[in-house]
Amino acid sequence: MTGLRGRTALVTGASRGLGRAIAQRLAADGASVVVHYGSNEAKAAETVAAITAAGGQAHAVRADLGKPDGVDKLFESIAAPLDIVVNNAAVFSPLFADTTPDDFDQVFAVNVKSPFFIIQRALPLMPDGSRIINVSSGVTWFAIPELAYAMTKGALNVLGRALANTLGDRQITVNTISPGITRSDMNDWLRDNPAAEQQVVGMVALGRVGEPEDIADAVSLVASGDARWITGEVIEVNGGLFLGPRKAAHH
Repeated sequence: MTGLRGRTALVTGASRGLGRAIAQRLAADGASVVVHYGSNEAKAAETVAAITAAGGQAHAVRADLGKPDGVDKLFESIAAPLDIVVNNAAVFSPLFADTTPDDFDQVFAVNVKSPFFIIQRALPLMPDGSRIINVSSGVTWFAIPELAYAMTKGALNVLGRALANTLGDRQITVNTISPGITRSDMNDWLRDNPAAEQQVVGMVALGRVGEPEDIADAVSLVASGDARWITGEVIEVNGGLFLGPRKAAHH
């Protein structure tokens, strides 16, 4: 696909996992991708190498979004036009009982504060009709014990709805992709526990765990021109998670 040819996309947290898959997909669609990473230069280089090997364009930018100057560092090498912003970078929190004030501040700094101010900084560089995409999580509607993380994702859902209304006059769409249970470094328990994976399979209508490419394809959709009439939405990308018992009950 070449629907994004001539566009520039910023993907935060793109050195691995969902972010890498998103960066690769947008590059395959024709975008020139800014691959943001926090600390792992080698992994970011792998993302860039994979994109360029496939004929795409990308370069890496380092910025620690947990630090006060993180957003400034990120935008030191980003110029107009910036057509697509994907806020994917996130950190997990400890269990509720184990969360310290510093843990709380860190998870909100990376997961909420940085997307807010990345968008604020990006908007003057973004042409009318651009795309803003935030990556949330299904943990906004099902319960997990890592409360601080779940709260940050709920904040992103609110950010997307409100911002879509604010930016409508510029025809800039703002959508939120909400992955279900997806194979990633953050969900390493899937890799380490085959029984847990089978339990997940039993809860998903389509009968498998999500893959990073599943999420990347959904991002590609809302980044495209075909999604021009979709804005302010939280799009659940989860294969039909928790829709009910997989087997029909006998009456």
